[in-house]
Amino acid sequence: MTENELIRGCIREEAACQKEVFDRYAGRMLGVCNRYARNSADAEDILQDAFIKIFEKIHQFKFEGSFEGWIRRIMVNTALKKYSLRRYEKEVSGYEISDKDENSLEPTAYNHLTQKELMYLINNLPDGYRIIFNLYVIEGYQHDEIAAMLGIQPGTSRSQLVKARLMLQKQILQLQKVAV
Repeated sequence: MTENELIRGCIREEAACQKEVFDRYAGRMLGVCNRYARNSADAEDILQDAFIKIFEKIHQFKFEGSFEGWIRRIMVNTALKKYSLRRYEKEVSGYEISDKDENSLEPTAYNHLTQKELMYLINNLPDGYRIIFNLYVIEGYQHDEIAAMLGIQPGTSRSQLVKARLMLQKQILQLQKVAV
């Protein structure tokens, strides 16, 4: 069955088509949810909530652009609603990075990290930092877009991204010291 046939079946609320759409995209979308969630149970809740929205709103898909991209946007928006950023705007990280630490991080310092280790470090960022980092670095949104999505100022988005990067650098430096 083609993607267009599946979408049209979902519009007609055909359970077999809905199951097929879920089966095709759930694995990849769970990865998206995991980047925004605090834990795997939250990621699964986001995934489920987002698929409910997808099937409720599938009639709004205009058959323009990527269907997977449309699904991804709903996943991200569902995650953002779960973790409203406003309460994290003044988040304190507990990490203060000195000039010495910041300058001692080699540009290739992260090369020894596996993808799993890097994702672990990203997932351990405070919610506000993690959300902005994911939206900007992984999803590719610009600060103006992030600000509009989250109801914040573009400067807040930039500030949260800088803090997220500094915190990741500090975590990588700590890992380097432990490994030595």
